[in-house]
Amino acid sequence: MTSSGKDEAEGTGTWKASAESEAKAKKNRILAFLLWGLGIAVEIGAIFGLLLNKSILEEKASVDAKGVLSTDNSFPTWAFALLIGLLVLDAILVIIGSMLWKKANKLDPASEQQKFKFFVQNQLGAFIPIIAFLPIIILIFLNKDMGKTQKGIAGGVGIAVALAAVALGIDFNPASVEKYTADKQAVIQLLGEDKVYYAGGGEVYHVCGNVSDLSGSDVKDGTTADAVAAGKPRLTLKLGSELKACERPVPNNLDEIVEAIRAVQQGQATEQVLPSPDWTGVENAPSGGALDSLEDALKDVNAS
Repeated sequence: MTSSGKDEAEGTGTWKASAESEAKAKKNRILAFLLWGLGIAVEIGAIFGLLLNKSILEEKASVDAKGVLSTDNSFPTWAFALLIGLLVLDAILVIIGSMLWKKANKLDPASEQQKFKFFVQNQLGAFIPIIAFLPIIILIFLNKDMGKTQKGIAGGVGIAVALAAVALGIDFNPASVEKYTADKQAVIQLLGEDKVYYAGGGEVYHVCGNVSDLSGSDVKDGTTADAVAAGKPRLTLKLGSELKACERPVPNNLDEIVEAIRAVQQGQATEQVLPSPDWTGVENAPSGGALDSLEDALKDVNAS
């Protein structure tokens, strides 16, 4: 249960994204902004190239009840079809951008203590679709050259794809420094060091490398920050079976610890300090110097 001084130093304190995570997050955010920019450019092109472009209108002749011949402008069928295609293309670009943005936030999350930054960073993907769709939807319904059927279809498509983009851009349970710190604290208090195991599949990391979830996989080990960089943003909640699989001591109050971790992971609690393990009567439980080192590591996490 003990670890070297270097390992203890690296495993303590508030969770911090690794250099690899920060680099991946930066790349994803740049790509997200590029895709969002392209989506808004498509919107602008559709507005000025189709909806506000009088030169594309076709003359349509009609005869009224008195037999008087008159001509009027109409929105051409090809322009209507192109408008629908551009609305769909706009949605694809915006939604992919939002997915990349959410992925970046898992790699390098904001802190819940910075409330404004935390909200904006995590929900930006829900606001961008408003910019990318609201102006064009308004102009579709205000367009005097489109027929009622064209307005109804184009406006309906615009509203549908906008709502889909907004819904997919919302992060209902965003990652945070506090959530990752709670997972890191759990690892330290159960193992004595910030060392976990993970493989290609799934989104969780483990406290034991010999579990069935990792069988047949190329198992890697590293810190919780390394696991997040590898695309594993959460600690598994199968802690009891995993500790037993690696013949590690299981605290008496493990269920209480797991429920506390679950509450933080699911956004039901913001408190990142977990219950301290109860090692009373547990065989091979940390004691003496090992227990002192463990408690010092936890104090560093809790105080950060």
